[in-house]
This record gives sequence, structure tokens and C-alpha cells, in this order.
Amino acid sequence: MVAATGRNTAVVSRCIKCGDSQTVLVKKMDLRAWKHGEYIQNAMPYLTVDERELLISGTCGPCFDNMFPDEDEEN
Repeated sequence: MVAATGRNTAVVSRCIKCGDSQTVLVKKMDLRAWKHGEYIQNAMPYLTVDERELLISGTCGPCFDNMFPDEDEEN
């Protein structure tokens, strides 16, 4: 699967809230573009919203959702 997608660079990130580690597979050139200022959604559109958030802020999806619940979920 990795060869078919070209996502051959593993980025390991630990959530700053819960401490869980996750590995996100990306394309090396896309990672470089993001590190040099490209918006992550443009550099790596194939990542999920949760994967991008983990790379940007160090917060996993469940922890982010707990910190910022939808208004519908609050009621």
C-alpha cells in the first residue's frame, strides 16, 4: 500500500493532551513543502483532518473534539 500511494515517510507524533503516539505516513516532498511554509491542507490533502491537526498542534482527534465540542453536542 505504501508503494502505491508514495507515502513513504513516517512522522511519529505524540498527543500533548493524552500522550498517545500515532504514526502518519506522508510523501517526503509534501512534508518538505509544509515545513517550508505551504499550508498543510495544500501540501498533504490526502491526510484526514485529524492527522493534519496532530501534525499542526500535537493534539489527536479525540482530544481536540473534547476541547472543542460541536455546539450540537453541548445541548
